Amino acid sequence: MNALRKSPKLLVAAALSLVAIYIVAASVSAVRDGARLGGGESADLRLKSLVMRGDQLRDAGRYKEAQPLLQEALALTEGNFGPDSFETATVLNQLGMLGKYDGHFDEAEAAYRRALRITEQTVGLDHQLAAALFHNLGGLAHARGRFAAGEPYARRSVEIRERLVGPDHTDTAADVAALAALLDGQRKYDEAEAMYRRALLIFERAYGPEHYEVAVNLNNLAALCHATGRSEEAERLYLQALAIKEKLLGAQHPDVGVTLNNLAVFYKSQRKLEEAAQLYLRALAIFESSLNPAHPKLTTCRQNYESLLREMNRRS
Repeated sequence: MNALRKSPKLLVAAALSLVAIYIVAASVSAVRDGARLGGGESADLRLKSLVMRGDQLRDAGRYKEAQPLLQEALALTEGNFGPDSFETATVLNQLGMLGKYDGHFDEAEAAYRRALRITEQTVGLDHQLAAALFHNLGGLAHARGRFAAGEPYARRSVEIRERLVGPDHTDTAADVAALAALLDGQRKYDEAEAMYRRALLIFERAYGPEHYEVAVNLNNLAALCHATGRSEEAERLYLQALAIKEKLLGAQHPDVGVTLNNLAVFYKSQRKLEEAAQLYLRALAIFESSLNPAHPKLTTCRQNYESLLREMNRRS
């Protein structure tokens, strides 16, 4: 933690968790086609509603509101399908994602690993849900700064996904982008950049230039450009990512705060201290209103801002 006081720290991108919402939807649909939940159609609809609403709230950055809904969905699947069912694994994946975003990393890892064990026992590891879980375990390792430990998970997800849907599918691109971030964290910049650009090309071709996945990868590519001395390109990419995120998510979303913090880190390195201070303050306001007080993103951003203030005081 001492390094945080010496130099500002970039925040990890928020799109390193794969929802695999189509899997959740498929498992809920299977309820209608096979064993029905106790309580009939109303319970069936309740499960689908809980999962979908919990996912929406998580994507909106409303983590505290998502938690009880996904916990209720887990209890529903465990009670009606059993604790070792495929349906339970899909909800555990959702809970793992929520734990990662909300900063509860131990709970997230436990949910992912339990889901992976269930997946191996029910449908095997050459499956979309297995790929999503390997992706998410890699993303969790990235959030913890354990880049080398996360790399094998990310590579496994890419291998599975390329077999299942091909190298140019958007799901494969998400796995490639996650692997790129882990390589980036290990300073394997050449391989990381090639993968970021591969993922960006797929996302832009599929979704257009103003999509969330595009914004996340622009943010990450900007950080890589900054690290490799390409300051003009880094600033351009950060500003582009920020504009897309604000347009899609709104100005108060936690993922907007991520790019604000990172752009502030960049401006501090360029000696644009006043600009950096304003960006840190915006990011802090977002994190303080949406995250728990001990969340690593809030802690990191606050330490970055305090370090900047000390430097500004020394200069004045």
